[in-house]
Amino acid sequence: MDSQISDTHKKRVPARLIPSKAHEFFQALLTPADVTLNGSRPWDMRVRDERVFSRILTEGSLGLGESYVDGWWEAEQLDAFFTRVLHARLDEAVVQMGRVKLLSRWLHAHLANRQSVRRAYQVGKAHYDIGNDLYERMLDPTMSYSCGYWRNARDLTQAQYDKLDLICRKLNLAPGHHLLDIGCGWGGLARFAARHYGVRVTGITISEEQQRLAQERCRGLPVEIVLQDYRALEGRFDRIVSVGMFEHVGRKNYRTYFETVARLLADDGLFLLHCIGTDNPMSGTDGFIERYIFPNGEIPGRYDINAASLDLLRLEDWHNFGPDYDHTLMAWWQRFDSAWPELKGAYSDRFYRMWKYYLLSCAGYFRSRQGQLWQLVYSQPRSLQSYTSLR
Repeated sequence: MDSQISDTHKKRVPARLIPSKAHEFFQALLTPADVTLNGSRPWDMRVRDERVFSRILTEGSLGLGESYVDGWWEAEQLDAFFTRVLHARLDEAVVQMGRVKLLSRWLHAHLANRQSVRRAYQVGKAHYDIGNDLYERMLDPTMSYSCGYWRNARDLTQAQYDKLDLICRKLNLAPGHHLLDIGCGWGGLARFAARHYGVRVTGITISEEQQRLAQERCRGLPVEIVLQDYRALEGRFDRIVSVGMFEHVGRKNYRTYFETVARLLADDGLFLLHCIGTDNPMSGTDGFIERYIFPNGEIPGRYDINAASLDLLRLEDWHNFGPDYDHTLMAWWQRFDSAWPELKGAYSDRFYRMWKYYLLSCAGYFRSRQGQLWQLVYSQPRSLQSYTSLR
C-alpha cells in the first residue's frame, strides 16, 4: 500500500529562498531546541533538498512531514529531533508559517462537523483497514492500539496487559456485568475482560477489518463485536469503556458523545474514558497526522472534556500517564521496523517513511510532555456509590 502523498507539491512550492538566507533563518529557528542544520548529532536535521525551507514556510507542519516522506531531510533519531523541537515550542513557530492553512483547518473544525455520522467510517477505511498483517506485527499479542501502562512493566506485552487489568479494576468489573466497549479495536479489552472478569461484552467499531479479526479472536467468549457508530447505540450497560476512540469524535460531537454514554449507563454504572489530551485548546491535530494517518482526528483539550460532560456525568477520577505513550510508541516502532522485511512486499518504501515519521514524531510529542494520556472515570450523578481511585 502506498502513502498516497501527492508529488504535485512541486507546483505549490514558491521560488527557492536564497540558500544562505534560508539556512540562516532556519538555523536561528532551531537553535533554542539545540538542533543544528546538517550537524552530526542523532537529532540534527540534515537537509537533502533546500526546497524544504520554502515548503515548511508555506505548509507548516504538513510540509515538514511531507518533505520528510519525500526524502528532502533526515534525522538519525526522529524521536529525539521532535522531543527537542516540541519542548522548545518550535511547533508554534512552524504553525505560524502555515498560518493561513492552519486558520482554515481551525475554522473548519469549529464550523463543520468532520466527524458526522456520514463521515464516521472514513478513518476506519483509511487507517484501521489498511492491513491486519501490519498491526499484528507492530502491536503486542492483545492487539492493543493504545497507550500501555509501564509503571511495573519491562516490555510492551506486560505494559498492555497491565493497562487492560487497570481498566477492569477501575471499572470494578464483576461476573454478570454487561460491558460496552466503544471503539473496541481488535477486541483485546473485550477478550481480556470476558476471560479474566467473567463479564459479557458488546464491542463496537467502525472498521470492517477490526470487526472481522476481533470476532475471530473472541470466538467462544460472551463477546459480540458490531460494526456501528456510537450514536446509533441502544440499551443499558452496567459498565462502559472507550479506549483511544474519543480522538475520532470531534468537538462538534463531544456533547452528543457524553449524552449517549449517560443515556446508556446504568444508574450505578461506571464509565472509563481513555484518551490522548492536550492542555492547548488550539492545537487540535498535527496537519500531517490528520491528512495521512487519522483523517478527521482531533485531540481534545481539558476544557473540551469538562464542558461536554458537565451535568451529564460525575467525574470520579482523572489519571494522567502521558510519558507511558512515549515508551509504547517506541516499542511499536521497534516491532514495525523489525517486521519490515516481511511487510515490504505489501507496502511501499514511502509508506515506511510515512509510518516511521508518524510513530517517532508522536513519541517526541509525548516525551516533550506536550501530549497527555488521560484515563477518566465517571459515574451517574444520581448514584450513591462511593468510588476509590486506583493506580
